[in-house]
Amino acid sequence: MIKKFVNNLRAFNIFMGILHLSQAVLMLLLSNEFKLPLTTSFLDASRENFQAVVEPEIIGSLKIGPMIALFLLISSIAHLSLTLPRVYQWYLKNLKKGMNSARWMEYSISSSIMIVVIAMLCGVYDMATLILMFSINTTMIFFGLLMELHNQTTKKTDWTSYIFGCFAGAVPWIVIFMYFISAVNSIDANVPDFVYGIVISLFIFFNIFAINMFLQYKKVGPWKNYLFGEKMYIVLSLVAKSALAWQVFSGTLRPQ
Repeated sequence: MIKKFVNNLRAFNIFMGILHLSQAVLMLLLSNEFKLPLTTSFLDASRENFQAVVEPEIIGSLKIGPMIALFLLISSIAHLSLTLPRVYQWYLKNLKKGMNSARWMEYSISSSIMIVVIAMLCGVYDMATLILMFSINTTMIFFGLLMELHNQTTKKTDWTSYIFGCFAGAVPWIVIFMYFISAVNSIDANVPDFVYGIVISLFIFFNIFAINMFLQYKKVGPWKNYLFGEKMYIVLSLVAKSALAWQVFSGTLRPQ
């Protein structure tokens, strides 16, 4: 069974790469021009009362359709690259050691773009805040890479990187829920249903990734085999990205 899975791993990645690529192309072709603003806030010290006044300023905007297509395209490139002859052998060699650094490199960009999209849909427009959210999410992913790299040399699983990664991963979601709950409780706000769906479903998916790693290192049931966890990562990645893409499309990107 394991040998069959390994032999089909190249075909599995090709299939997943094509699925991601197809959705990326559809997003570019079908999406409207929906965009959200980017703002900055700088201190403006008043000479009259010596109070520092924060004046938000719109400095630009981001089209959501291309951003959705971008994280799907990044995933597609990652999957298809792993099927190249020399890369595939390197991929299998690392899987046998219980790690996949290519996965974490891809996630560091694609999932961080996803966090930015989710945050902006909840009303986070400040460019500095979005940069920090992108960065700390990337840090969370690199802790995942460090977890696999570090435990190559330990007899007993060291959970330090995992714990630090969970902390880093929680911060962007705290900010997202702060804005989301504030919007829900606002008298004048009318939060669309699709935003509820995105926040709840993607929060669950992001946490399932952490659970998948936990089960891998605890060697629970089929997770005793690292390759099972690898396949779960691949499936979870497709489902999470597709869920975000099509929920956003149905809510804001459909042609009018």
